[in-house]
Amino acid sequence: MLMPKRVKRRRVQRGRMTGKATRGNKICHGEFAIVAQEPCWITSNQIEAARIAMTRYTKRGGQVWINIFPHKPVTKKPAETRMGSGKGSPEYWVAVVKPGRVMFEIGGIKEETAMEALRLASHKLPCKVKIVRKADQEAADAVKQEEDK
Repeated sequence: MLMPKRVKRRRVQRGRMTGKATRGNKICHGEFAIVAQEPCWITSNQIEAARIAMTRYTKRGGQVWINIFPHKPVTKKPAETRMGSGKGSPEYWVAVVKPGRVMFEIGGIKEETAMEALRLASHKLPCKVKIVRKADQEAADAVKQEEDK
């Protein structure tokens, strides 16, 4: 299970997930990727389940990159506890994902295999996602740059 080795603060506030991803929104390692379509928290267990689904389907061929990491602790108070007496203790860790964030990349295998592996991994994630090719993303970026000129 993914989690930081050490953190500055043990418990953090929930925060907000407004806006689109400005960083980590380009495919930089592989040829195919899973991109988030809506904001959500992705737990370390969900990241691990998606990773296992991809590597099992590809029979450990190619290479998989995980571009998100669970930095945020989520706290929970014990069951049947009265209100008050402080914040609960950390229960699990989440990665904060905004729309447009590239979460997983895969490369070094055939397109059909990669698409099916990413489809299986997308079923393990709690938010709507899109499977994209690096070539399609580069073409879309080129069109957008021409429009800006």
